[in-house]
Amino acid sequence: MPEPASNTPHPHSATLRRLEKSSGKLAANAIARMDEQLPWYRAMPPENRSWIGLVAQAGIAAFTEWFRHPEAPQAISTDVFGTAPRELTRAITLRQTVEMVRTTIEVMESAIDDVAAPGDESVLREALLVYAREIAFATAQVYAQAAEARGAWDARLESLVVNAVLSGEADEGALSRAAALGWNSPSMCAWCWAPPRTGTAS
Repeated sequence: MPEPASNTPHPHSATLRRLEKSSGKLAANAIARMDEQLPWYRAMPPENRSWIGLVAQAGIAAFTEWFRHPEAPQAISTDVFGTAPRELTRAITLRQTVEMVRTTIEVMESAIDDVAAPGDESVLREALLVYAREIAFATAQVYAQAAEARGAWDARLESLVVNAVLSGEADEGALSRAAALGWNSPSMCAWCWAPPRTGTAS
């Protein structure tokens, strides 16, 4: 059963309330700055930009929850990146994700004086610094897991393509799998074998 909520008031409850109220505006400002500063973001399809916006919102919400319970273990990678489909790691490179996270953190940092209650500025700034380090590790973990999953899937695709070629069944499905592996112009090799002739020459 879940533990009952603690009745102990948060030591920085005023800042926490202001952070909760500001989360939507912070997310909108982060997305606006990405659109202004990141050319690759402007060039992305609307669907991908929408997913990136959700990730930014989730990142700010995760920071709010982390600030509320800094001592509680939290799966930041799940909280933040779980809102986006796994395919997003193929559409957005690790470098681009780092830029996205850095832009969001910069927006949050620039708003500290407005969000923090008087006297809590240094507390909120230090909390954001620690959170930024945690989200950096979470980003690396997400891409490492995606690369590992892609490696296993690519190995299976390679096996299917090779088996199709060797069995003489290289149909459209095999060509599609080869294209998914990046084999857009595959060189097909075939081995021909025949048993040695029996008998003697006349």
